[in-house]
Amino acid sequence: MYVKPKKELGQHFLKDLSIAQRITELLTGHAGTDGEVYKKILEIGPGTGVLTQFLLPDTRFETYVIEIDRESVDYLKQNFPALDGRILASNFLTIRPDLLPTKQPENTEPFAVIGNFPYNISTQILFKVLEMRDRVPEVVGMFQREVAQRIASGPGNKDYGILSVLMQAWYDITYEFTVGPEVFNPPPKVHSGVLSLRRNAVTELGCDERKFTQVVKHGFSQRRKTLRNALKPLSPPEAALASPFMDKRAEQLSVAEFVALTQLMTAELPGDEE
Repeated sequence: MYVKPKKELGQHFLKDLSIAQRITELLTGHAGTDGEVYKKILEIGPGTGVLTQFLLPDTRFETYVIEIDRESVDYLKQNFPALDGRILASNFLTIRPDLLPTKQPENTEPFAVIGNFPYNISTQILFKVLEMRDRVPEVVGMFQREVAQRIASGPGNKDYGILSVLMQAWYDITYEFTVGPEVFNPPPKVHSGVLSLRRNAVTELGCDERKFTQVVKHGFSQRRKTLRNALKPLSPPEAALASPFMDKRAEQLSVAEFVALTQLMTAELPGDEE
């Protein structure tokens, strides 16, 4: 049975088995913030199972897959009988989080995420992972190289941006290696980068999370301006305006400094307390 890669689904099937094995070997079984070691893996978009074939024999884990392409689902059922009952024919972005990874409602157990992610939805995948961060202690994924570099970048780097800060607030991120287009069918027009993300020890940011996201997004929306100008629409209080952070650009602030700035942005004025 042949599965044709579908452009509308952003499918580029990895065909280099040594790279596939190398990707799957990046899973470490990293424990989450509660110290619980995960037993289950969810592979997003397995296609014809090039990663799956290396995940299934790993006796440390139970492998589940989620696939939106009906043709790929049929291929997986036919070629990977070990996946019986472990295939979710659904969209990762829209499925209820509690149904992951086992289709059982009200699920709260931890699981890792792995995949050769479709480039057009890779950042959306990460934002959904963020929503489930206390259940997802480890992520290994293939991204467009520029996106991978952005996610892993630190402050002071031109690639450092919104996604860098929001992901690094909760995960330790490593850029593992670059993959050329020639190992895919069809070859993409860009290089790819493999990342590993492991949940850090942070359980609370120490500031209002919604405000933190707002400050980060506004800060980078006009990244050439100082934060004093970029954050004007948020009407910073005096405590924030007096901060030396305001004379810097967003790309110069670490995650911890964005947390500190958010605390200043939400500081109560004398007399505000009832």
